[in-house]
Amino acid sequence: MERFIKKFSETGIQDIAEVGGKNASLGEMYSHLTAKGLLVPNGFAITASAYRYFIDSNGLRDKLAQLMRDLNRADFSNLSETGAAARKLILNGHIPTDLSFAITDAYDYLFDNDDQQVAVRSSATAEDLPDASFAGQHESYLNIQGHTALLYAVKKCYASLYTDRAIKYREDKGFEHDKVFLSVGVQQMVRADTGCSGVGFTLEPESGFRDVIHLAGVWGLGENIVQGTVTPDEFLIFKPSLRNGKKAIIQKNLGTKNKMMVYASPDDEVNTTANKDTPWEMRDQFVLNEKEVEKLAKWALIIEDHYQKPMDFEWAKDGTNHQIYLIQARPETVHSRERSIKLISYKIKEKGEVITTGEAIGNKIASGVARLLASPAEADKLHDGDILITDITSPDWDPIMKKVAGIVTNKGGRTSHAAIIARELGAVAIVGTENATQTIEDGEMITLSCAEGKNGFVYRGKCFWEETITDASTIELPEIVKPQLIIAEPDQAFNLARYPNYGVGLMRMEFIISNYVKVHPLALVNFDTLTDESERLEIANLTKNYVDKEHYFVDKLSQGVATIAAAFYPKEVIVRMSDFKTNEYAGLIGGKNFEPKEQNPMIGFRGASRYYNDRYREGFRLECEAMKVVRDEMGLTNVKLMIPFCRTVDEGKKVVAQMEKFGLKRGENGLEIFVMAEIPSNVILAEEFAQVFDGFSIGSNDLTQLTLGIDRDSSLIADLFDEQNEASKQLIVTMIEKARKLHRKVGLCGQAPSDSKEFTRILVEAGIDSIAFNPDALINGINNINEVLKNERQEEIHHELTGLKNLVM
Repeated sequence: MERFIKKFSETGIQDIAEVGGKNASLGEMYSHLTAKGLLVPNGFAITASAYRYFIDSNGLRDKLAQLMRDLNRADFSNLSETGAAARKLILNGHIPTDLSFAITDAYDYLFDNDDQQVAVRSSATAEDLPDASFAGQHESYLNIQGHTALLYAVKKCYASLYTDRAIKYREDKGFEHDKVFLSVGVQQMVRADTGCSGVGFTLEPESGFRDVIHLAGVWGLGENIVQGTVTPDEFLIFKPSLRNGKKAIIQKNLGTKNKMMVYASPDDEVNTTANKDTPWEMRDQFVLNEKEVEKLAKWALIIEDHYQKPMDFEWAKDGTNHQIYLIQARPETVHSRERSIKLISYKIKEKGEVITTGEAIGNKIASGVARLLASPAEADKLHDGDILITDITSPDWDPIMKKVAGIVTNKGGRTSHAAIIARELGAVAIVGTENATQTIEDGEMITLSCAEGKNGFVYRGKCFWEETITDASTIELPEIVKPQLIIAEPDQAFNLARYPNYGVGLMRMEFIISNYVKVHPLALVNFDTLTDESERLEIANLTKNYVDKEHYFVDKLSQGVATIAAAFYPKEVIVRMSDFKTNEYAGLIGGKNFEPKEQNPMIGFRGASRYYNDRYREGFRLECEAMKVVRDEMGLTNVKLMIPFCRTVDEGKKVVAQMEKFGLKRGENGLEIFVMAEIPSNVILAEEFAQVFDGFSIGSNDLTQLTLGIDRDSSLIADLFDEQNEASKQLIVTMIEKARKLHRKVGLCGQAPSDSKEFTRILVEAGIDSIAFNPDALINGINNINEVLKNERQEEIHHELTGLKNLVM
């Protein structure tokens, strides 16, 4: 029995060669981490020796080897036929009596009864290749009960070593087929069919950002999330906040979860599981509460600390005893292997007609011929460089997905099979479109763009785009003048944080309010008095999971800001309080009820003047409450706040006093409050403004507009708008010089320093502390700063040498 069976309690990571990576990891966790509070269901491994014994006892070794020799490696045209023949040989085989008894005895002994429901999972291992990964290549079977069903499930696991995708995987990796063996894990079944289950990563799976934990979950058994059948709930947890005992959940996204996998009816003699429609009330609930999310995240930290590497794992919550269990863990293999950071930025230059949209996987752009496939059986229709359009993918698609330039699916989320494979292949993917197979025509040329934020766009025709490749390790960050980023989209934050930078010089809050909150804050404060029934219905639908509608605003805004702050932590992130114009505020849901109509909103009721005014004070309160959550509850004290369009010193004092009333006291918990220097009065009265604020950020667009008296939205005089106009430059230089004398920080946000070395030289010579660039201008901006500083240093050396020469003479 010892040769064929190893209990999890006596198995560890050192046993990979005999029980495979999956079983070795389960044994490692059961043996070493349960003492730290992690719950791992008990079980045992049927060893690779048992598999070899089964193969030899049935005389299959030579027969399987011959089938593999006959495989057409030129085009794999007989792959399906070969795989089916190999699986048939194994399924027709007989498990030797002594092995059969060893398996059933272990089952009876470990679970103390003969009808325990178990999960039976494949765990492959390769001779002389103990670290080889076979994730997702072989089958697992759930809800297996009794001796007969268990032995048949073991045989089906053995047969899955020869699925089409497993054969092709070994061919691609150069593994010899007869040197790869199968261990089988038999694990106590968690009743997730009446609970929930999901996956987790100890890094952000899209960007590889290491300071967050990503969790995803669905109702019922976990196959739906692995296969991408449904869109799951998703949670992001910030590790430093978790370790410091702060509120650590920085993002929560409710998935559709329209299907849930449960145990099949006892009358079903064929299937052990079944997919059913999720009840509507469950679709609108998160599968885990916040305490459960943080508990699971703490377990993720323990796993990562134990293995000393990024991990991905599977979890399940038992609906009977309401306990959460870890049912699998393995090293993360995509981002954890990356060494140098190659910055490849994509920018769409010409867009076609939008056919459909979905969730963007990665940040690339690709074009190709669309091929609509219903199943992998239609693989002959797909050519290299085509874009696969299908309802959903599963591991059966793996052999053909290496051909494609991109993938578009109707179903699935960021942790679906299609998303995972796309990341591994470095392919472009847009998932969860809902209608791709109905709106995209087979054979038409399309372009997939994942370079425009969270949403991916499918455009008709071949579009044009730019690709820029930069090795981040070659970028020298200047120390005297700090380059920072201008950012608005939380979903781009983790990727952008990899760029060389000193943090975020301008975080625009308006994007989060428009795209995540969507509702005017006063429409939430005064919901009961709204008279427009369609608006009430729309707001009620958006806020249906919130008892307090104000909390919806605070929650969404704080999560968006926290995501960006976490991505750049501990570098500073300067968040500008809302700077919508009245016409833009009116465009929010319910907004027209609370906004005046102005002839020129650009210089009207905007910025600081709103915050203490009765017309918006309650809206500003919600903004402040969100920032207080980010800084005080989540511990993201790298967030600094900035006030836009502050016309007078007295107005600045009123705003700072109002913020203090709302719980944001300047200097408390390290809070710094900056002001935008974008009005000539800010420059002229810089000494007085410096008594109210901790620093200045020059907004060159508005400052130029108000200095030259130009409406920059007017196309009639657009040619007169120039940040490098002499009057604008003089005001900017004056602002910098005054700030330095006043010992106040001063930066600039704008495009000009990346476009003009001369403009950069003026800023550097004046003594600016930082310059914030849009992401696509950052590298060029850094290069300009470095070149100016290098020339300055050369001039200094020249002057020093000239001085020494004069002294000698």
